[in-house]
Amino acid sequence: MVKNKRVLAFDFGASSGRAIVGEYDGEKIILTEVHRFSNDPVSFGGTLYWDVLRLLHEIKQGIIKAKEAGGFDSIGIDTWGVDFGLLDKDGHLLENPVHYRDARTSGILEEAFKSIPRERLYEITGIQFMELNSLFQLLAIKLKRPELLERADKLLFMPDLLGYMLTGEKTTEYSIATTSQIVDLETKDWSEEILEKLGLPKEIFCPIVPSGTVSGMLNKDLCEELSADPVPLISVCGHDTQSALTAVPSTEKDFAFISSGTWSLFGTELDEPIVNEKAVRMNVTNEGGYGNTVGFLKNITGLWLIQESRRYWNRRGNSYSYADLEALALKEEPFKCFINPDSPEFGAPGNIPERIKEYCENTGQYVPQSVGEIVRCIYESLAMKYRLTFENLMDCTEKNYEKIHVIGGGVKDTLLCQMTADSCDREVLAGPIEATVLGNIAVQLLALGEIENISQARRIVARSEKVTSYLPQNADVWKEAFDKAKKYII
Repeated sequence: MVKNKRVLAFDFGASSGRAIVGEYDGEKIILTEVHRFSNDPVSFGGTLYWDVLRLLHEIKQGIIKAKEAGGFDSIGIDTWGVDFGLLDKDGHLLENPVHYRDARTSGILEEAFKSIPRERLYEITGIQFMELNSLFQLLAIKLKRPELLERADKLLFMPDLLGYMLTGEKTTEYSIATTSQIVDLETKDWSEEILEKLGLPKEIFCPIVPSGTVSGMLNKDLCEELSADPVPLISVCGHDTQSALTAVPSTEKDFAFISSGTWSLFGTELDEPIVNEKAVRMNVTNEGGYGNTVGFLKNITGLWLIQESRRYWNRRGNSYSYADLEALALKEEPFKCFINPDSPEFGAPGNIPERIKEYCENTGQYVPQSVGEIVRCIYESLAMKYRLTFENLMDCTEKNYEKIHVIGGGVKDTLLCQMTADSCDREVLAGPIEATVLGNIAVQLLALGEIENISQARRIVARSEKVTSYLPQNADVWKEAFDKAKKYII
C-alpha cells in the first residue's frame, strides 16, 4: 500500500497563524489543523513591530504537534507581503521587522518620485503604488535611520526570514519578492535602476528562486531540539495572495477571483503582465505567481474595517460577534451612505466607526449613527468597490468573466458574498475557505512530484473543499445605487 504524502503548511496572517497538515491520498487533500496562535504586533517607542521571535516559537510548537499527529514530509511557509527583516554580517537580526501599518512611510511616495518618476517605476515593476511597499519602507529607513542600512548585510522577507530561522539558508522566493516593487518584470530579478536611483544597496538582496524550490533542510540544532526529522523546507508562494491564487478551483483558464480577508485582492491570473495606461490609471499590480504566471490584481482594504470596528466596540464593553454585526446591518435601510475603503484615514488601528462618520459628514452624505448603519455602510461600500474594480479589470484585460471566485476567510461572511454577487451582477462561487493553506500544500506536493501541474492541483482542490454559489439579486437596484456610490468610493 502506497503511503499518503503529508506536508506541513504554516500560514501567517496579519492577526493570527496556523500550522496545518495536508494529507494527500491521490484524489483529495485532507486538512488537519494542529496549531493555531495569535499574531500580535507590538508598539514600542513610536514604532509598530512584528514579534518575530514569538512567531518562531509558534512554528516550533507547530512542528512538535505535527510530528505527534503523524509526521510530515516537508514544510512550507506563507505570510503577508512587503515586510522584511535585516540581518548583520553574522546573520543576526538587527531589529524586529516593522509592521506595514507603521507610520514611517507616511508621505514617502512623493519623496521617491523625486528620484524616479512614477510612470517609470510602474513600467519597470508593474506593481500597485502603496506607501507600505518594501521599496518605500527601505527609502524611509535610508532617510530616517541610515545607520541601520549601513549595518545590514542581508534582507529577508517574512516567509524567507522564518525559513532562514529553520534552515540557515538565505534565499528570496519569487512571489514575495515582487511585492517589494523592486523586481524588474522583464528580468525577474532586482532592478538595478530602481536601487541606483533611490540610493539603496543592491548587495543586501538575496538570490530570487522560483516558487516551489527546495530552499534548505530543517537544521541539525532544531531537529535535536524538537526531536524532528531533517525534512526539506520548500519555498512555496511565500505571499499568501499568490498561495491562495494557486488554489482557485477553476476549470477555466480565464477567471476572476477575490481573495477575501483582512485585505481583498481582486483580480485574475495572466501569462504575461499588463503595463499600459489603463493599468497605471487603475493602479493595479502584476505580482509574480507559481510557474512565472502573473497575479493581475488590485489590493483593496477588506474586512479590516469590520474587524477593527468590532475590536473598537468590544473594547468599550460590548461583545459583538460577526454574526451579531451582520444581523444589525440587515435591519438598516440600504444605500444611505458610502466610503472609500482605501481612503488613508481607515488604514491605522483605532476608532474606525468615528472616522466613517467623519468621512460621510465631510462628503455631504447621511452620517450613520447606529452600529448597524455603520456596518451596513462598510459592507455596501466594499461591494461597490468590488464592482468598480471588476469593471476596470474587464476593461484592462479586455475579457469578460462570467463568474467570480471568492476564496479565503471572507468566504464565511455570507452577507458580503451575497452583496458581491448583487453588486457585480455575477454568480459568486465561494470557497475554499482555506485557499491559502491549500495553495501552500499544493506547491509542496508539486515540488515533491506528487502532483504534475497547477491544473491538476486546482482539480484536486475542487474535489477537496466545498464551494457555495451565490446568484445575483436585484441587479437593477444595485446598478442604480452604484451610480450614486461611485463618486464616494474612489
